[in-house]
Amino acid sequence: MRTLYVSQQGCYVLLKQETLIVKQGEVVYGQVQLPLTEQILIFGKSQVTTQAIRACLWRNIPIAYLSRMGYCYGRVMSIEQGYRYLANYQRQLTLGDRLKTARAIIEGKLKNSRTLLRRQLRRNQSALLEQVIQSLEHLATQATQADSIERLMGFEGAGAAQYFSAFGECLRHSELVFTGRSRRPPGNPVNAMLSFGYQILWNHLLALIEIQGLDPYQASLHQGSERHAALASDLVEEFRAPLVDSLVLWLVNKNTMDIRRDFVYKDSGCYLNESGRKTFLKLFVHRMEEVIKTNSEDKQPRWDLLNQQVKAYKQFVYNPSQDYQPYQIY
Repeated sequence: MRTLYVSQQGCYVLLKQETLIVKQGEVVYGQVQLPLTEQILIFGKSQVTTQAIRACLWRNIPIAYLSRMGYCYGRVMSIEQGYRYLANYQRQLTLGDRLKTARAIIEGKLKNSRTLLRRQLRRNQSALLEQVIQSLEHLATQATQADSIERLMGFEGAGAAQYFSAFGECLRHSELVFTGRSRRPPGNPVNAMLSFGYQILWNHLLALIEIQGLDPYQASLHQGSERHAALASDLVEEFRAPLVDSLVLWLVNKNTMDIRRDFVYKDSGCYLNESGRKTFLKLFVHRMEEVIKTNSEDKQPRWDLLNQQVKAYKQFVYNPSQDYQPYQIY
């Protein structure tokens, strides 16, 4: 089963017999057979014909409308999928089940951070990088043995602090200096890009969680509340380094972002302005649209990596004895 991603602007999705076709004017961007379609994600200003919507409703294929940043405006889904029955399974997870999954998430995050730094070490030898890589390996091992969420978050915090202490060593731009992570507000252009990228990922994961019928406020690692969809915060952890941090490194080292053109300082912080957001989004979406081979051996856009992990968590909820496996890069 495939997810149909429509991220080109000004497209429309139409139905021709049993095939969904994505067109822009007379140009066909893609097509997928309706019986093989699991869900449709529309980014930005594109449309779906009434006939296509009706056919999707008949086959229980949800359609989600998202902003270019991944924020979900809403969904079109059949009546049968409207009831959140999965929430009952999520509430029945034991503290042991949640801790086991939280360990896996943090272990995956720390190992992905280590792998990203190891790749940079091959390009630029650094004693600091070598030291932090070893430390992240040690912390990842400790995370697998944590006996509480509090201790686990301690290992995660220590790992993040060390990782970002070395992140600046990987940047090769005289004006874009990075000495550490600052979030609220972002203190400099590099932090502004990191925060913006993480928010895009978080928004998109929240949309996928909703589409799969999971309760986004029931999580394993983070504490949920009416204002915090904690499950999206859980699942974003393992993707920070591979998808956002790696892109920020590329943008900085390729001199793609301009410190005077793309950023604005306000409210005691630094943020991407309209020009910066446009550039960042264009390149982020381009990277996420790249077709790669997924775990199922199918070729899908990189977006589908997120969908795979949401499904993996869903399977864990149904069957907690089946351990959740985080996304890892090697």
